[in-house]
Parts: sequence; structure tokens; C-alpha cells
Amino acid sequence: MSYIYDNIEFDIDIDELAYEYGINKFHLYKIFKKQRGRAIYETIKIIRLQKAANLLIANNHLTISEISNMCGYSAYTSFSRAFKKRFGQTPKYWRNGGFIEYSNSILNEYEKQYTTNINFNSLKHDLVKVKPRMAYYCRQVGYSSNYNNIWKKMDAWIYTHKIKEYEQIGIYHDNPTITQLHEGNYVACVIPKDPEIELINNNLPVLVIDECLCVTFEIEGTDADILMFTKWVYHEWLPNSEYDKTIIPSYIIFKNDYIENKNGIIKGTFHIPVSPIF
Repeated sequence: MSYIYDNIEFDIDIDELAYEYGINKFHLYKIFKKQRGRAIYETIKIIRLQKAANLLIANNHLTISEISNMCGYSAYTSFSRAFKKRFGQTPKYWRNGGFIEYSNSILNEYEKQYTTNINFNSLKHDLVKVKPRMAYYCRQVGYSSNYNNIWKKMDAWIYTHKIKEYEQIGIYHDNPTITQLHEGNYVACVIPKDPEIELINNNLPVLVIDECLCVTFEIEGTDADILMFTKWVYHEWLPNSEYDKTIIPSYIIFKNDYIENKNGIIKGTFHIPVSPIF
């Protein structure tokens, strides 16, 4: 999945990838569908369209063709056709406010399950340059009011490998205003602070936290608060900001240990990868 997300703007040839890693392509297709519940190329298409839908909302200064190219579509007609099939609207209609119609039912679902008392408009933001770093990770399909199960796995991995100092990062691949709760892709990451550490019998995959420019917010609250904050960022703050959202996913760097946190209150720095509008 990391390969797909990292190369979503390019032509992804899974047959070539399977050959490069010495894996039978049919075995790869079978395992992927068993784990993800969808065929691999169908998954790629959905990821591309979800990212495009998000960029159409957050990036008012890019043309629809530019956004379709950023998400791996070389032909506008094929992008428009696939987009309408997925969202029931043309990209142009979506950008001009149609996304609000689509998101209403999803937002209603959120509001039934999650509430927040935080006034997000009062939060201050900063701008930082992020250096690339390697992270060990586990994935979870579905946004939730807590991620205890996936972080317990990471905690067990940390204990097994006797890692004393590390950072915990939660990655939100999808915009919650236009993504069903059960379809959101969440990634729990751990970055050991010692870059020279040698891990024996490591069974976790590795991804790269990309080098980028990020708008950051200091946030404190429950997982539900963080989820509603993410909704606010995409739905309200970004469209009225001086920045365009890039295809790199947003993430939070935790300031307190997720598992050892007994009261359910998370403290962290939320990172939104952006490019300035000139």
C-alpha cells in the first residue's frame, strides 16, 4: 500500500512490481484482495479518485486537469468519467459546491457519533519544513473513536525490540468529509530516535515520512476531537487559506504515549502538507 500511495501520480504497473520483488503476480493479486477486500487495480482507482476529490475542494488555484494529472490520470475524459461514476457528479460540479451535497450524509453520520467542544477557529497555525524519515507501521482500514488495537500491536513491537526512545505518528490518508468512516485509511507509525538502531527479526514494513512543507496546529483532545478537527481543516480552513494541499497525507505527531495515555486525551502536532499559493 505504501508503494501505491507514494506513486499515485504515476502509472503503476503491479505486474512489474511483482516481478521486481520476485513475487508471482497472481499470488500478489490474491493476497491483496483477501487482505483489502478489493482487487488491487480497483483500490488504486479509488485512492486516486479520493485524492482528486479532496484536492478539488482544498486547492482552488489548480485546474481540474492539473489535479487529475497529480492523481495519475493522463486523460481528462477518463478521469471525468471515473469521477462521475464514483461520486455521481462531474469534477466541475463537485468543485463548484456539489461536494457539499455529497458530504452532507457523511457529516450527519459523524455528528451522530462524534461531538467536540473545541473551537477550532481559535487555534493558531505555524509553517515548518519537514525532513524525510523512515517509520515502521501498521495499517487500519476505518476511522474510529480510538485506535487502541492497532497501537497495542505497535506497543508490543516496541517492547519486543527494546526501543527506549521513539516518536509515534498517526497518518490520516483520507478526508473524513468525503470518506465513509469504514473506508478511511489510518496508519500507526513508530520512528526510533536512534537512526543506527539494528532491529533483529523485524516483522513490520517501513515507509517514508516525506520531506515537505507543512502547516501545523497544536491540538489536544480525544480521537473523536482529532477526527472532527481533520474535518474542519479540509472543509473550512484549507479552502480559505493561502495554501494548496499536496497529495502527501496529513498526520499527527503525538506528544504523549498513545497506549500509556489512560484518560483518552491526546496531545500532538497535526501536520498538513501544503504548497504556498503565489
